[in-house]
Amino acid sequence: MTGFCDRIRPLVLLLAGLLGACGVGLAAAATHMGGALLGPASAMCLAHAPAMLALFAGHKLIRPATGAALLMGIGTLLFAGDLVLKQFYGTGLFPMAAPSGGILMMLGWLLAGIGAFSAAPKT
Repeated sequence: MTGFCDRIRPLVLLLAGLLGACGVGLAAAATHMGGALLGPASAMCLAHAPAMLALFAGHKLIRPATGAALLMGIGTLLFAGDLVLKQFYGTGLFPMAAPSGGILMMLGWLLAGIGAFSAAPKT
């Protein structure tokens, strides 16, 4: 029987790949098109995508890895998505979307750190 975290693990990998690709695309857009908000959006994507990949790979050693990676991924989507919309359309996703995304990213990192104190699941 598989648990909820096992069933949603592929979403972590998909989201990490999506964020990595978006990060590269946003870096290119920032370089060629300019725009003060595209660089930070790219940086967040490119910082969190590899962290999510590491958590995906280390899920057997880090108990809260899947939850931490999902928090990081959803937070990054909110943060970067809000900045990109503000850059191109002048309005964000919704009020406080970027700060909400930032808080989710921070919670993801804290949850990953808490993994140091939780016993690894039995294999």
